[in-house]
Amino acid sequence: MTMTRTLRITYSLTFLGLLTGLGVWSLSGASSFQRTEQMTVLNGKLAKAAETHYDEQFPIKRISTNLWAALDFKLFNEGRPGVVLGREQWLFSDEEFKPTAGAEQLTEENLALIRGVRDTLQRQGSQLVLAIIPAKARIYSEYLGQEAPASLHDDLFNQFHAQARQANVFAPDLQAPMTEAKARGQVFLRTDTHWTPMGAEVAAQAVAEAVARQKLLSGEPQAYITEAGSSAPYKGDLTNFLPLDPLFSDLLPAPDTLQQRTTRPAQAEGDGDGDDALFADSQIPVALVGTSYSANPHWNFLGALQQALHSDVANYAEDGHGPLLPMLKYLQSDAFKNAAPQVVVWEFPERYLPMKNDLSGFDPQWIAQLKNTRKSEENLALSSNRANP
Repeated sequence: MTMTRTLRITYSLTFLGLLTGLGVWSLSGASSFQRTEQMTVLNGKLAKAAETHYDEQFPIKRISTNLWAALDFKLFNEGRPGVVLGREQWLFSDEEFKPTAGAEQLTEENLALIRGVRDTLQRQGSQLVLAIIPAKARIYSEYLGQEAPASLHDDLFNQFHAQARQANVFAPDLQAPMTEAKARGQVFLRTDTHWTPMGAEVAAQAVAEAVARQKLLSGEPQAYITEAGSSAPYKGDLTNFLPLDPLFSDLLPAPDTLQQRTTRPAQAEGDGDGDDALFADSQIPVALVGTSYSANPHWNFLGALQQALHSDVANYAEDGHGPLLPMLKYLQSDAFKNAAPQVVVWEFPERYLPMKNDLSGFDPQWIAQLKNTRKSEENLALSSNRANP
């Protein structure tokens, strides 16, 4: 009886001690809380901010998050939704694997928008070059694990190209040159969604060769120089779906190695013997629109395009908005309306074709007009045939 009572007292004291210790530990994070002028007791923002900060700093939450992530990772070879674990520490975005509800209808709507973009550009004298980026899981399928892409993604790249050809949209093949380039080095990062600077360079060269064959650019070619910086470890964005820090950070895949590249004109500013004034008012021949593959300077796709095309390129790509929204914003910009370029390179990852887009920020009538381009063309052709039997 005495032994049982002693065990109960010991257990209770240990439990209370553990709670007290964790409580004191969690309060240590309060010192990093910073109150702003907008946070007041009356509007509730102060309490909400303090609660959020405490929740983020609470040690039990971090311990449990790390522990569950470690169990999922080691026992089931899984990460959080957003990542698919491959072999040999390769990580893939689950957007390249999961099926999309209503994919067929979304694909048709997005293709209609692409046709509308093509026609809008043509009316301003600009030629669309659709740079469809093949999925990382397609280029590096040898590193896929037990999980395979949904059937929707099996032939998505080829179908996208076929539909682009049918719509008379110029889309050079990027899959073949990127696959061939694997023998020379990595074209996609192992722990990141994106391509490497080498992969971006390969794609830029393929685009430039296609533009040259079609003779889409005119004007005096310009020389650019690309310089490679030092290599450094790079923790890819897909590791964010493996919340193993700080307790199990040793389980994380080894970071990638990223060598930053920068591109500049071969002719330094001020060396043009007065030509600067001549070119100051001239429009930039090429515009680049797309996603973080183009917007993020880590990959240097903009610089690679400038060097491969021998032309200045204005970058209108955006991070985190997909390929369609930045293009629609560009079509409504003064930069396009007042000085349309000769060529618009639209970087478009294949996985975005069957995805839904939030177009609420645009005029619905304008969006409907873009989508109805093909119907208008068909009606015009039908009317012409009737008038000229």
